[in-house]
Amino acid sequence: MNQQQKTAEWILRIGIFGSFLGHGIFALGIKQGWIPLITAFGFSEPTAITMLPIIGMVDIAVAILALIWPIRIVLIYATLWAFATALARPIAGDPIWDFVERAANWAAPLALLILQGVPKKFKDIFTVR
Repeated sequence: MNQQQKTAEWILRIGIFGSFLGHGIFALGIKQGWIPLITAFGFSEPTAITMLPIIGMVDIAVAILALIWPIRIVLIYATLWAFATALARPIAGDPIWDFVERAANWAAPLALLILQGVPKKFKDIFTVR
């Protein structure tokens, strides 16, 4: 890997860290605006309130792992979770632009995964490169 690729990888790692850490902190604080994003999928409001701190802890763990040990399974999870949460916006009634605006949240972990090499075998999802 050349220096330019290493630099790009670190920029992506820092971006993923910031995105997931920020979202994790908001979820730990039970951000009221996020409750409708969960209840739109049939969960009750009390369940959504219970889920948010758990989601927050997972997001913070993903943030830290993406920064210090970005194994592929974490990047796959981050890509899928960020895509799903962005898609939850228009499903919950927000404009499609709320999904579009969040493209970087899922594109950054996907880009880092592609830089590392998409896993070809199951055991490869538990490696960094």
